[in-house]
Amino acid sequence: MRRIVPNVLALTVRSVPIDAASFASFGDVVAQPPGSPRQEWAKALAHPAPNASMSFSTLNIAPARLPATLNVMERHVHSFQTFIPLDASGYLVCVAPGGADDLPAIEQMRAFIVPAGIAITYYAGTWHHPMMGLDRPAQFATMMWRSGGEDDDEFVDLSHPVHVRGS
Repeated sequence: MRRIVPNVLALTVRSVPIDAASFASFGDVVAQPPGSPRQEWAKALAHPAPNASMSFSTLNIAPARLPATLNVMERHVHSFQTFIPLDASGYLVCVAPGGADDLPAIEQMRAFIVPAGIAITYYAGTWHHPMMGLDRPAQFATMMWRSGGEDDDEFVDLSHPVHVRGS
């Protein structure tokens, strides 16, 4: 059964370019530092459940344009989730912290524009909107752990849409 987030009014959020500091409470910005031959991202593979297995998949996404309308949020309570763009000119990441009744705090939603070539990892339990490629179709590789339980993926519907506009 899907729950409904009781955001009282429609909300408009301004998107901003992503950077590691502003995204830090939701996850990691995964980028190769200039001049560095190798960068380890093992934290993106963390999972506490011993019976979980790694899910590695690809995802094709239809293009979206700003302004965008959001009607749903999701989270993965026990798993980090990493999105690696295989072919994307840029994409939109919308996140919200947890709030009352273990639902997303929609009034604190943040929207980030992620440029081509940059991956992101959501921390376990981070409320986020499904991935949105910008301007043209996009393709991603995704990694996350799955235990096979009902709480591998949790979706909630927003009682009112959230509108995301460009910066």
